[in-house]
Amino acid sequence: MPEFDTSHVKNIVLLGHAGSGKTTLAECMLYEAGIITRRGSIAERNTTGDYHELEQDRGNSIFSKLLHAKWRGYKINIIDTPGYDDFVGEVISALKVANTGVMMLNAVMGVEVGTDIIWDYTERFKTPMIFAVNKLDDDNADFDKTAREAKAHFGSKVSVVQYPRQTGAGFHEIIDVLRMTMYKFKDGGGKPEKMPIPDDEKARADELHKDLIEAVASNDETLMEKYFDKGELDEDEMKSGLKNAMINHDLFPLFCLSAERNMGSGRLMGFIDNICPSANEMPPQKTKSGEALACDANGPACVFIYKTISEPHVGELSFFKVYSGTIKSGMELENESTGVTEKISQLFLVEGNKRTATNELVAGDIGATLKLKNTHTNNTLHAKGKNYELPPIEFPPPNMTVAIEPLKKGEEEKLSQAMHQLKEEDPTLIVEVSSELKQTLIHCQGDMHLAVAKWKIEHNHKLEVKFVKPRIAYRETIRKMADASYRHKKQSGGAGQFGEVYMRIEPWYEGMPEPTDLNVRGRDTHDLDWGGKLVFYNCIVGGAIDARFLPSILKGVMEKMHNGPLTGSYARDIRVCVYDGKMHPVDSNDISFKIAGLQAFRQAFQQADPQILEPIYKVEVLCPDDLTGSVMGDLQSRRAIVEGIDNEGHFQKVIAKVPLAEMDGYSSSLRSITQGRARFTMGFHAYEAVPFELQRKLIDEYAKHAKEEYA
Repeated sequence: MPEFDTSHVKNIVLLGHAGSGKTTLAECMLYEAGIITRRGSIAERNTTGDYHELEQDRGNSIFSKLLHAKWRGYKINIIDTPGYDDFVGEVISALKVANTGVMMLNAVMGVEVGTDIIWDYTERFKTPMIFAVNKLDDDNADFDKTAREAKAHFGSKVSVVQYPRQTGAGFHEIIDVLRMTMYKFKDGGGKPEKMPIPDDEKARADELHKDLIEAVASNDETLMEKYFDKGELDEDEMKSGLKNAMINHDLFPLFCLSAERNMGSGRLMGFIDNICPSANEMPPQKTKSGEALACDANGPACVFIYKTISEPHVGELSFFKVYSGTIKSGMELENESTGVTEKISQLFLVEGNKRTATNELVAGDIGATLKLKNTHTNNTLHAKGKNYELPPIEFPPPNMTVAIEPLKKGEEEKLSQAMHQLKEEDPTLIVEVSSELKQTLIHCQGDMHLAVAKWKIEHNHKLEVKFVKPRIAYRETIRKMADASYRHKKQSGGAGQFGEVYMRIEPWYEGMPEPTDLNVRGRDTHDLDWGGKLVFYNCIVGGAIDARFLPSILKGVMEKMHNGPLTGSYARDIRVCVYDGKMHPVDSNDISFKIAGLQAFRQAFQQADPQILEPIYKVEVLCPDDLTGSVMGDLQSRRAIVEGIDNEGHFQKVIAKVPLAEMDGYSSSLRSITQGRARFTMGFHAYEAVPFELQRKLIDEYAKHAKEEYA
């Protein structure tokens, strides 16, 4: 029999901007539950959560950690998440499997950019939420300001359950307006003394108590009627009302903490086990086919893999949530994505880097297993004969790209294996081997994300690498019409080669009229893989060139469009009309006309006012109002066109179009000029002409490179 049934398992995720105190709170919760006998600290590098060497070196969380506490008959699974948006993938995957989020607010800083960003994801998952105002023992703490900002950002659904009697070094009393009790803590924190609310706080506490009751009652008609009848709600009614309101995302309770001094964590844990929903109290999970999957320990087995890590000398450790049924050691489950049967040889409860073997896990619980051979993050495993597939986690697109190379020649295969493992562990990291740029590219969330990837490659795979600036995928096109001809003639004994082609090229655009001065015999439109079109016309009259040679001419044109005349970049949006030529009854062949077509196109291209196009990205930067000027100044130094500024909550959103060539190092620059208080997203917008001076520079650099290569 499992130690806890589904109703007594609570899954929470600790969320918040970097430095808000998530890991310290997790440490308090483990200590209060008796899981650990001494609270570790970030400064001493000995917390249960931040056990990784890299996290201890940097002093902040990088990976999400699964922990658990046993508290008054309940099991609370705790997922501690990083606060920097470079590691947002860790946050999203944790939100996927949690049933309640605890959003940490720094009482000194108030609502920060990272908090707003994470909130968007909690809205997407409709995760029941608790706010916890932390660091109230700091001399610069401002509870009232933080609470006001929370309401301004997240709406009137934020309801104060606790407030501090005083903040700063003297913080040691919390007034709870749900239980109408004051908790007084000793300097060392821990279990508080329960006391009546002092007379000088009674009026404020009564008002907030009334506000809380009205907030609970307003979301339930039955409770509203009882409130009107009695003017009050009893404890059970409040408990039921709070739970339902949280499930429906109609109310977000706000609590007080000093995680550093262990003040308030026990009361928060009590609220979690008493009020917060267990998995079977949440709406049933929907499968991809739309079928409702009830969280029932007696139902068919179904688990979802939300995270995978690779451990040296052990292999892959897969973290999962049981959505239905009871999972037991030795059970065989089918992977819906691959059809492969996986044996669950071992089950573990996880406490940071410690694993405790267990025989079974019930619906709603979270655990881990080792060595699933063909199962990865986002896969669903289920009982044989079922076809359950749970919706995958949708990760955000990357914001930064670099090229990676091994320092030593001959280690390309080793690098490829390392990159494959990185992708398995981190779905927000995308690896691309670009045939166009002839580079291996890493697309990631930012410079901190990249630094972690480099650390893993060097420490786990013993491979020295360097990051270099990625080449830019320029495009080439033309701005006017041009005619050219080329005769290819080669005689080397025996059959020779002969082909002559007359060609006109023009800029192509949608709705372009047909040529009026040429006799159009045929037309082919080619949608190019790299964007844009090539429209190819047969305008040959009088049989000057046999129709059988036209595909070879087209092949020559396409070959040169793959390797544009200016910089070797792809060419696009061109109309080609072949209107004359000559052939030889013996020496003409496909290769002759391919070469003639390629050279005629190259010559015409150079005469047609050629233009280099560069990729332009739409960039949106979210930042505090006082940093807007600095952000705009930095963007404008990158040839950006600032399109506008929008208000988003208490933040400003700067919207700009920026050449991709100017975005190198932007993640580091933005973090530096805003002290980490801003974030950005970017996405491809369009190709636009580069300035004349830059075009000249790019052409000269390409010519110099080509000369060196063939010297």
